[in-house]
Amino acid sequence: MASSNKSIYAALAANLLIALTKFAAGFFSNSAAMVAEGVHSVVDTANQVLLLFGLHQSRKKPDAKHPFGYGKELYFYSFIVSILIFGLGGGVSIYQGIAHIITPEVPGNPTWNYAVLGMSVIFEGSSLLIAAKEFNKLRGELSWWQAIVKSKDPSTFLVLFEDSAAVIGLVIVAVCMFIGHTYHINYLDGLASLLVGLVLIFVSIILARESRSLLMGEGIGATTKKHVIEIVEQDDDVLKLMHLMSTYQSPTEVLLMLIISFKSDLDTAGINNAIIRIRNRVKDEYGLIHFVIIQPDTFMEKVSPNMQLYV
Repeated sequence: MASSNKSIYAALAANLLIALTKFAAGFFSNSAAMVAEGVHSVVDTANQVLLLFGLHQSRKKPDAKHPFGYGKELYFYSFIVSILIFGLGGGVSIYQGIAHIITPEVPGNPTWNYAVLGMSVIFEGSSLLIAAKEFNKLRGELSWWQAIVKSKDPSTFLVLFEDSAAVIGLVIVAVCMFIGHTYHINYLDGLASLLVGLVLIFVSIILARESRSLLMGEGIGATTKKHVIEIVEQDDDVLKLMHLMSTYQSPTEVLLMLIISFKSDLDTAGINNAIIRIRNRVKDEYGLIHFVIIQPDTFMEKVSPNMQLYV
């Protein structure tokens, strides 16, 4: 969690430093693309504030109203961030771009724009390097895309995607601005704004998909599930693990529910002892599994040669 905070603070500082300068440059040079970039930086700044707030909320202790804690607050605010990128970032940029393509305006002196773009690339690039370095520590042997899909902490990859989109947007604006100014093609300024908006919408769709999946309740991976089944069914008092259900309450907390068929010769005290033993074994093996709910049930083995009945 501390590593994700580092990348968020770096992104917040970068966006805060350049947002006002982008607006100033866009005002003096009459550039729609630069105004779109300014909006992008303001949205990114708001996003980092929301992520930090979501991280703070997710650390609140469980109470009577939320017995499993507030971990999913982070997933909620991550989803809000993706919506903001889509609506404010992408939507405003596309609107500005279409308006300036239909009615292109003669851009003013681009010197301000080039200076701000240069500064922005330095700040955004530095933030991207920090985010990439921090995420690289977390992904282990997984590929970058696999690590993003399997990550349960959206604050790690949200900043990575935001900074990547920011750097791509800056390159698009710089290229279009240079060509438009050199060859006097006025509508390229609007085209740059439109392309930046499309990049932001593409990124927001990916982020919304991942955040929504976490918010809806992702469970443990197949390898972890297989190992938990082995731990449970290796117990001498267990006949069979009938059902396993799990969900991430936060990036560091998993709720696990096990429906287990115990041997028929166990009395109530024996079943209770087995439940405590299994719960402790699972929690000792996996520190992320904070909550283990075990429900005994009955299992009737053979109804026919090819069928098993679960009751």
